[in-house]
Amino acid sequence: MSILENTISPGSTVYHANRDGMLGLIDRVRALEERTRAASAAAKDRFHKRGQLLPRERVALVLDPGAPFIELSTLAGYMFDVADANKSVPGGGVIAGIGFVSGIRCMVNASDSGIDAGALQPYGLDKTLRVQELALENKLPYVQLVESAGANLLRYRVEDFVRGGNIFRNLARLSAAGLPVVTVTHGSSTAGGAYQTGLSDYIVMVRGRTRAFLAGPPLLRAATGEIATEEELGGAEMHTQVSGLGDYLAEDDRDALRIAREIMAALQWEQPGRTTPEFKPPRYDQDELLGIMPMDHKRPVDMKQVIARIVDDSDFTEMAPNYGPATVCGHARIEGQAIGIITNNGPLDPAGANKATHFIQACCQTRTPILYLNNTTGYMVGKAYEEAGMIKHGSKMIQAVTSATVPQITLYCGASFGAGNYGMCGRGFHPRFCFSWPNAKTAVMGGEQAAETMAIVTEAAAARRGKPIEKDKLDAMKAEIIGVFDGQMDVFSTSARVLDDGVIDPRDTRAVLSEVLAICREGDARTPQAMQFSVARP
Repeated sequence: MSILENTISPGSTVYHANRDGMLGLIDRVRALEERTRAASAAAKDRFHKRGQLLPRERVALVLDPGAPFIELSTLAGYMFDVADANKSVPGGGVIAGIGFVSGIRCMVNASDSGIDAGALQPYGLDKTLRVQELALENKLPYVQLVESAGANLLRYRVEDFVRGGNIFRNLARLSAAGLPVVTVTHGSSTAGGAYQTGLSDYIVMVRGRTRAFLAGPPLLRAATGEIATEEELGGAEMHTQVSGLGDYLAEDDRDALRIAREIMAALQWEQPGRTTPEFKPPRYDQDELLGIMPMDHKRPVDMKQVIARIVDDSDFTEMAPNYGPATVCGHARIEGQAIGIITNNGPLDPAGANKATHFIQACCQTRTPILYLNNTTGYMVGKAYEEAGMIKHGSKMIQAVTSATVPQITLYCGASFGAGNYGMCGRGFHPRFCFSWPNAKTAVMGGEQAAETMAIVTEAAAARRGKPIEKDKLDAMKAEIIGVFDGQMDVFSTSARVLDDGVIDPRDTRAVLSEVLAICREGDARTPQAMQFSVARP
């Protein structure tokens, strides 16, 4: 056993400053999530008056009560719907996450139709594509609760139309991979969105509420002159009795969700790897994770203190601790599940990159998932490091990350700057899951570094031309650059752009990682029966 020793002083001024800063950021995240819930719940009277459930009520009823549910990308689209931080409603108009439906772990994706009638919102498309990708990678059945007004034509962008086709392609890919797509169409499923219903393996429709058509009555009349009611054109009774699009006719939302759960229960879905191994909890309080990370990413952190509070029995077997010591690699378990961990106690140097490359290859050999705890300002720079082969050894590490054959999970704990973001399996390297702590920062470099770099370049260019530099203009340029960088590096900016799968409270890290590891293990053990065609319907 290699038990990590505690070096945290919970009574120190530094600890309390870190803790207060982290709690403030967590409160901000929770306030934004609550704003989204409140905006959707504001439609409660309207929904209940017409006999419908609110979107989050639907999600709650389709999921198994009391079972774990990891909600994803709750900050998606923040500040992209409206530029006012006090009015923006994040979430992208989509409620998505991984949970259990009739005992089967599924990806659940629901239109948040309490907001703008479920119309496609900025980054709602990106969020949907990401959760579909996660369903495919982890071999999860896909349950979607559809009620959407489609695209907002007042905000039409041709790129959203073209890229939106990927939603339908992915539904076909899920089905072709043998992953059931179960859809409850609670309300409108119009135009291209009709294929969200059509490209499903099991379709539940609600009497008097479901509407599925390629062209609604207004567009139909404009295009052909034909006049028809919504019910005649695409109602639930027509589709379950005449067109054959719908498989099940429900009386209301509750009945529809009951049917969806019965469909999942009847699948007898293979559930490999469902074991509950014995384990010991960490020796140190997970609440102390709040006070470990400084708000200033320039301050050093001993990331082993993070590891000590998330792994079983605080037991961590470190590999080559004296070689490239700023790069920490080692083996541990989380709720009995084996995992390799790579993290940073400083920038990545040639020895650290070599060690990480070796460790990644060793984990692949033993089929051990890898967790990257990002806290690095990047790879070392300078004459000595260039001569030592920093580019070559850093490239080997990036190659190993890219070619890894095991699930890789990334958690942004602090800074993730420059090529260090790549070497530590940043979002661009397609980790199986990617989460952030509220204090995390991601950028090509710090704002001050970028500003100083451009100042040096500008001064050199002026010197070549023989012209003087106006200090006021140079200072203004530097301030502008710092503003641009600082305005894009925090999680409220990166998570809004779906550059992670969500922001988590550090105290929830162990629970989230345990669920994620189980999802990866079950998915990799499952062998769904692939279909010859993407969708087989009568």
